[in-house]
Amino acid sequence: MTQVTLIGAGTMGAGMAHRLHVHDYAVRVNDRSPERLAQLRDEGLNTVSDVHDAVRGSDVVITMLPDSKTVRSVVEGPDGILTVLSKGSLLIDMSTGAPEDVRQLGQLLAAHGIAMIDAPVGRPPSSAADGTLVIMAGGDAEAVSRAWPLFSVMGETIHHVGPLGAGMTLKVINNYMSMVGMLLTAEALTLGRKAGIDQTQLIDVLSKTAAGRGQLSVNYPNKVLAGDLSADFPMRLGLKDLRLALDLGAEKTSPLALGGITREFFSIALARGYAEQDCTAMLVVLEAIAGLTPSASSESVS
Repeated sequence: MTQVTLIGAGTMGAGMAHRLHVHDYAVRVNDRSPERLAQLRDEGLNTVSDVHDAVRGSDVVITMLPDSKTVRSVVEGPDGILTVLSKGSLLIDMSTGAPEDVRQLGQLLAAHGIAMIDAPVGRPPSSAADGTLVIMAGGDAEAVSRAWPLFSVMGETIHHVGPLGAGMTLKVINNYMSMVGMLLTAEALTLGRKAGIDQTQLIDVLSKTAAGRGQLSVNYPNKVLAGDLSADFPMRLGLKDLRLALDLGAEKTSPLALGGITREFFSIALARGYAEQDCTAMLVVLEAIAGLTPSASSESVS
């Protein structure tokens, strides 16, 4: 039977440990909090307070810690577990951290005969508890294949996204988009309240439009990512509406910081000749600034 150790039994890690346990994996759980370990022990999990004892003899060690610096400290620090990890074992870092830290740690482990993959997760703690996480794995194919049975217990959507560090890279991008969207949503809800719009109706309407459902679910796949920049909604009207929203925000003294930044990029897009092309051409504008080949041609207007 595969012996698994999970280090870091917070809200996400605890749910993952329970999933492995109920699917008959031999699981040891380690956490810095004695209170947390006591609770998990009462819930039927095998808890080990000393991290060296927890990982000794394990086939797979999973880390679910606050950041990659903490992971590196646990593994290679003065009292790190590197000295007791078994040669031929597999370390899976499912935390969210810096891709370069992951790559450096992977090189160190490889020199000791230990494989590593990074596999951060998406979705909330409830998904960890019911096994419906999204898992983004980075590493060589053989190592990811070894981890796949464990992933299939913890997640319902599993992607091998590239070499070591690729999982963290994708997770960082996801969280960037999520946090910017968090502020954007807060700005929109605040402006609605200050303008006297009923919040329930505001949410009901926005949740049924591309604005609320997310551009990646509606507009981008159908337009620029399909190579089509013909205007469903032209850039010049997008700029006009941004100005209207910013005027309303100024009138109601409601902060719209993201709107101000977005207006500047729409102005850049118009200056570059995209006035009559679809608003999703913003991707082409940013790709040009970043020195990338555009996803769609500026002539792709039907």
